[in-house]
Amino acid sequence: MNIRRLEAGEPLPWTLLLLADPSEKLVQDYCQRGTCYVAEDEEGTIIGEYVLVPTRPDTVELVNVAVEEAHQGKKIGKQLVSHAVATAKKQGYKTIEVGTGNSGASQLMLYQKCGFRITHVDRDFFVRHYEEPIEENGLPCVDMIRLSQDL
Repeated sequence: MNIRRLEAGEPLPWTLLLLADPSEKLVQDYCQRGTCYVAEDEEGTIIGEYVLVPTRPDTVELVNVAVEEAHQGKKIGKQLVSHAVATAKKQGYKTIEVGTGNSGASQLMLYQKCGFRITHVDRDFFVRHYEEPIEENGLPCVDMIRLSQDL
C-alpha cells in the first residue's frame, strides 16, 4: 500500500469522503482549505483517504478518515492516522486534532490507540451542522468528541 498526497487537478475520492461525512457541502469546504491524502493498493486503486486542514498557528486537524468497506479491518485506518501524524510533524505542526461522533466507538478507540487524548465534547455538533440525523452503531450521533496529540 502507498499513501500519497492527492495532486492538484486529480479528482477528489468522493465516494470515500462521503462515507466518512454525509455532508457534501462540509466536505467540499474542508477539502478546499486542506490537503487530501490517498492510500492506494498495489494496482493503484484508491482504497482510503484522509484530509489535513490547518486550523490555528502550529495546529492542524485530521478530518475525514475513510477506508473502502471491502478493505476495512485490515489496519489501513491505523496506517492512515499514523501517516497523518507523521506528515503533520514533518510539516512543522506542534498539535494535531481530530473529532469523531459520540456513536463511533471504533473510531474513538483507533484515535486513542494512535496517541490522541480526549480534550472535550462539542455538544450537539451534529445536530447544529447536519440537516439529516445521523445514526451509527444503533446510536444517534449528536456530539463531537474532540481529541488532540502534541507532536
